[in-house]
Amino acid sequence: MIWERIKSNWNHYKSRAREQWNALSEEQLTSTEGSRPLLASRIQEAYGLSAEDAEKQLAGWQALQTDREPSLLRRRT
Repeated sequence: MIWERIKSNWNHYKSRAREQWNALSEEQLTSTEGSRPLLASRIQEAYGLSAEDAEKQLAGWQALQTDREPSLLRRRT
């Protein structure tokens, strides 16, 4: 999934991010406003990771979001 889609639906995806990185507070996630570089930086700081490792985690999480798009969560009529 492209990041712009995650960013435009950040209110939905931030709860998924919170599940993945529970050391990040709701405030930290909300204030990123879906900014990928800022989220990577917060992950790096919270978990004491290198920038490269934080990026790997973020890329892995991003790849898993493909089947979790909000449109797939809506009821079908």
